[in-house]
Amino acid sequence: MKRSWTNIKAFEPKILAMRAAGKTRREIADELGLNKTQIKNWINRHNKEADREEAGLSPKRRGRKPAVTLQEYKYENKRLKMENELLRDFLHVAGRK
Repeated sequence: MKRSWTNIKAFEPKILAMRAAGKTRREIADELGLNKTQIKNWINRHNKEADREEAGLSPKRRGRKPAVTLQEYKYENKRLKMENELLRDFLHVAGRK
């Protein structure tokens, strides 16, 4: 069965208004034609973000921290070149390229 993806951000104002009106997650999900779990997850994420903003913290960053100095950029570049060389050699030995 193919999974469908719903852009729940489009429903954000409606969800917040319904929550303010005192509707339950199930009622919101039924009214918007979404799954109750989708609503629960979105509300939890929204509350976490609001708590972080209220505490004066910046939004949580994802992924690797960016290199700050030129030296770090050079080190990262050297490491990536070595990785590419290793992968290229492996593919050559494996007969794939």
